[in-house]
Amino acid sequence: MRIIGIDPGLTKTGVGIIEIKNNSLFFVASETIYSSPSDPLAQRLQHFHQNIVEIVKKYRPDEAAIEETFVNKNPVSSLKLGHARGVLILSLGLCGLKVAEYPSTSVKKAVVGVGRAEKEQVQMMVKVLLPKADFKTEDEADALAIAICHHNNRRID
Repeated sequence: MRIIGIDPGLTKTGVGIIEIKNNSLFFVASETIYSSPSDPLAQRLQHFHQNIVEIVKKYRPDEAAIEETFVNKNPVSSLKLGHARGVLILSLGLCGLKVAEYPSTSVKKAVVGVGRAEKEQVQMMVKVLLPKADFKTEDEADALAIAICHHNNRRID
């Protein structure tokens, strides 16, 4: 069983893939999809679509999970981030994957045990849970944490 986790962002989107064998977690891959703020929004969204489809084809996950977004003080930024999330969810759906959504507090609680954990704590626990994890950005660590959260919730459901 492979799970792809996605930490959506408009300039940086983290992607993490884990594999579960005999109820043990294994790191498969992680990467960050970058887009330039100077590019038109439509071009950036197309870039996310193309990249996530390539990643799904390469790693062939069985399930997907993405972090829910919160509305921040800048409604325009929140709306644009919502566009990116929508494209990512649609792209995963077009690849035949069901997509689970988790708030950041649930992800942190699943990995660290506390819903208000700091980013550094999440990164440390991802390393503990996936010792071979080779993430290069905090977005990748967050994406792996989202995949772990999904695995934990699958066992409960």
